[in-house]
Amino acid sequence: MRLPVAAAAVTIVAVLMALFSAAADGLGSAATVTISHGTGTVCGVLAGASPRSILCARGTQPVFSIPPNVSFDSVSGGRDFLCGLRSGGTAFFCWNASNASSTDLPPKRVYNGPAVLTNLTVGEDQIAAIDRNGPGIRWWRGDDSFPRFLVRGSYHSLTSGRVFSCAIDTNHTVRCWGRRGEEIQSDFKNASMVSIVAGDSHVCGLSTTGFLVCKGSNDYGQLNAPSGPAFEFSSLALGESQSCAVRQANGTVVCWGGGGESGTYAPMNTTSFQFVVAGGNLTCGLTSINFSVVCWGTNRSNPAVTVIPLPILPGICTADQNSCTCNIVPDSARLCSGSGVICSPCLSPASPPPLPSPSAPPPPLTSRKTSKRWLAFGIVGSVGAFAGVCTIIYCLWTGVCRNKKVHNSVRPNITAGEHGGANSGVTSGAGAGGSILPSPFTSPPGSRSRIFRRQGSRVMRRQRSGPSSFKDRAEEFTFTQLAAATKNFSLETKIGAGSFGTVYKGKLPDGREVAIKRSESGPRTKKFQEKESAFQSELAFLSRLHHKHLVGLVGYCEEEEERLLVYEYMKNGALYDHLHSKDNTSTVLNSWKMRIKVLLDAARGIEYLHNYAVPPIIHRDIKSSNILLDGNWVARVSDFGLSLMEPESDSGHLSMRAAGTVGYMDPEYYGLHHLTVKSDVYGLGVVMLEVLTGKRAIFKDKEEGNPTSVVDYAVPSIGAGDLGRVLDTRVGPPGPHEAEAVELVAYTAVHCVSLEGRERPFMADIVANLESALALCDDSRGSISSNSISLASVD
Repeated sequence: MRLPVAAAAVTIVAVLMALFSAAADGLGSAATVTISHGTGTVCGVLAGASPRSILCARGTQPVFSIPPNVSFDSVSGGRDFLCGLRSGGTAFFCWNASNASSTDLPPKRVYNGPAVLTNLTVGEDQIAAIDRNGPGIRWWRGDDSFPRFLVRGSYHSLTSGRVFSCAIDTNHTVRCWGRRGEEIQSDFKNASMVSIVAGDSHVCGLSTTGFLVCKGSNDYGQLNAPSGPAFEFSSLALGESQSCAVRQANGTVVCWGGGGESGTYAPMNTTSFQFVVAGGNLTCGLTSINFSVVCWGTNRSNPAVTVIPLPILPGICTADQNSCTCNIVPDSARLCSGSGVICSPCLSPASPPPLPSPSAPPPPLTSRKTSKRWLAFGIVGSVGAFAGVCTIIYCLWTGVCRNKKVHNSVRPNITAGEHGGANSGVTSGAGAGGSILPSPFTSPPGSRSRIFRRQGSRVMRRQRSGPSSFKDRAEEFTFTQLAAATKNFSLETKIGAGSFGTVYKGKLPDGREVAIKRSESGPRTKKFQEKESAFQSELAFLSRLHHKHLVGLVGYCEEEEERLLVYEYMKNGALYDHLHSKDNTSTVLNSWKMRIKVLLDAARGIEYLHNYAVPPIIHRDIKSSNILLDGNWVARVSDFGLSLMEPESDSGHLSMRAAGTVGYMDPEYYGLHHLTVKSDVYGLGVVMLEVLTGKRAIFKDKEEGNPTSVVDYAVPSIGAGDLGRVLDTRVGPPGPHEAEAVELVAYTAVHCVSLEGRERPFMADIVANLESALALCDDSRGSISSNSISLASVD
């Protein structure tokens, strides 16, 4: 019986994780106290008041509060700014603290729903938080060495240093990102950790055996941690040159490093602390006696000073008291102003409990009833195992288990990789242990495996893109029937042109309105052969695809040299016509909410092609004239004449002559003939810029001016934070709760049109961003003003 051994080991790890779950960490970790070390600003979440606002102190200035006057869960500080996570986790604000002489810190809302965040952490410039619903770690700001949107997987103990951020995955492995991320991660490669805390250039944490482990820079002796028994410390704080820890037994603080005297010292002697935090050369602790904040520097001869005398929360409030692994802090309901409780750390023994020997007899069961249950469990397990072996033998004998071709155009939901795993996703850079799904701000380099086979971490837990199913068999029409439906293809029924012919509006005998695309007839020239290929391609794709945001195929006609396709009729025409019509009669699309909704519809259709069709499909001609609007103004992607299936080579791309429309074509595809799913992303990025600016993909800014691309026109202004200069004036300025939505769309578009495909986001991430943008249009909660500008800009 090895079950007791495994159970004991799991118990130890669970206790360790619970022990540090409420502990405050170092430079950039979630806590109720933080330090913005560039200006020495110390802030904390006020206890016992409603709302739970943020109080700050700086030097000799009196304690001051910072807006907005709402409840916060935690705060985290970087070099010159700090951020606070609003209660509930659906929004966070940041404050610029660089003006050391001012106590006026205007907030800027960086994020507002729908994801619920926890463990908000700020480094030198980067911001990250864990999505509480499980997708992974979300990112804002930071340089190009950091992910720009999402790292998929299940993580805890997220923490940030000066130019790196780290977290622990489900295998207790440390994963890091940023310029020093690879170095820190390599230092921890043989360590199994349950918690970590980042300093300026080093990381310390508790291993699964309960001992303190420190890695990274040791220029000031900050890695020379005191030796002691397992489970000795309950909180860590790491600054630039000094490290400190709280002893679990009595709450006293011990510090080491600092570059001066060697060895350890106690800055506050016998004073008991709840936790400690650090930033730069400043360390602060929350006292246990009255929850005041006391701070000290690296000069061991200088006394500690009380900087915030008012009570600060001794831990992060949680609305679900059932989530507390051990006990609840006494009077925590009052401390949390009646809207939650604080989980108290689980007190671990001075040394880990001994594990039973594998050969030792199992402990006596508590009752005969329990024994019978175990016996029944063993019998059922044995029978199940025997049945499984028999099934495998049968499969091998009959060939049932051999691979078979999948004919369904819809991929099955995959949940195993939802929280990451050894095989999940495409990885990039330092800390490639998690599946980096970076949108809209960066994208991982292509894997050498076939990049269109999205792994479990590619969010297939639900088919967000809309309904899809097996496609009913397309009807076969005669040429005579379709000629009659279009008045013999008269000019009055002509409504447009596609990749291989002209499109006409028609009416079938049963009353259905349809769009009929007819290829140009003629001798079997090379041009005709190309159109024949386009006809067969679109017929093949649409015959097996059915999705709310793809134009549906009704039928086809193939007689002699005539090639016709029959589609559902889209009453409101093409997005292009509404954006660029001279009479500007489209009032429905003259609202930011409606324009974002149309972009979201189109993105969902493309996401279906990339992620759920089997095999995946590259459209190759995404443009505003191929995004059609039905009678209910639902957008659908059309024209699959140039579409191709996934590449069969291991290079991750198709090498072929470029095809598509000038202005929308991926520069890599046009110049290098490298076609990937990121080619469609580029085209959609151009469409997004069209929607924002009202400009054509290629336009003349002045009557006699040279042609200009909407990318060259819009991207510099968006990157400079001057989005208003290029917005379509026909729609009018975005309202208070639309400004952030439009910004999010703009920043997403900028990264969609990156010159290199690997820098562009995946469609799943674009859909997520557009969903967030659309939600912002209806939700003004937490909004401060129409001038609330996101920090998640292109730095």
